[in-house]
Amino acid sequence: MKRLFDLFAASLIFLLLWPLMLLLAGVIYCKIGRPVLFRQVRAGFHAKPFTMYKFRTMLDVVDTDGLPLPDDLRMTTLGRSLRASSLDELPELWNVLKGDMSLVGPRPLLMEYVPLYNSAQLRRHEVRPGITGWAQVNGRNALTWDEKFKLDLWYIENRTFRLDCKVLWLTIWKVLLGDGVSATGSATMPKFKGNKY
Repeated sequence: MKRLFDLFAASLIFLLLWPLMLLLAGVIYCKIGRPVLFRQVRAGFHAKPFTMYKFRTMLDVVDTDGLPLPDDLRMTTLGRSLRASSLDELPELWNVLKGDMSLVGPRPLLMEYVPLYNSAQLRRHEVRPGITGWAQVNGRNALTWDEKFKLDLWYIENRTFRLDCKVLWLTIWKVLLGDGVSATGSATMPKFKGNKY
């Protein structure tokens, strides 16, 4: 039932919002440049890797050693607006249609984090990752990693169709408020260092 709902809802949203997505792609191309889409390999269902798509929000700027500058220095004004409104997440609808993701579930994280999880944190891969999730509507990037993982686990143990509908509704509300977009003192969430125990 969840997969059927994902297919129906993602298709409907895609059909309704494709003109907006096309417009955003044009604006990003003019303001930030190519590529318009940000692609990154993330850990999916059963921790299998997949390529996640988002609208690009940062510049490809490096230091004298060829290393990327900190996120807050690469983040553009347009990028901040896209993240605050969560419009940068719209291309993930394609991931939902492909079956890589669900509308609701734990957010997909980097493959390099998988070996760092303890047994409880690893359970986040028992379900498909989501565009939004229980952690996103309960603090988003304002949460610590431990808080996020606990909320992910709670969702996995209590997931129902009704809960998914609640998460989707709360997501709309949180997006309108622009709540919890960034971690304190950072443009993005700091890297997970691991805390196995």
